Amino acid sequence: MNTPVRGGKIRGKRKVKMAISKELLDILACPKCKGGIYLNKTKGGLICNQCKLLYEIKDDIPIMLIEEAKNIG
Repeated sequence: MNTPVRGGKIRGKRKVKMAISKELLDILACPKCKGGIYLNKTKGGLICNQCKLLYEIKDDIPIMLIEEAKNIG
């Protein structure tokens, strides 16, 4: 049986991906244009529509570096 532990992880073979909190999303902005960003459908990254960039989320941490962002446009 899998037992929940601190930090949203699950003991065993399976891990639960933690979502970015609404409070964090409300204060984050695109580092390039300072515009709004949103969580993509797979919850694996943050998207800036204006810059057409995807900022990936790795280990529950958004990587908000322009040079690390992926062009989606």
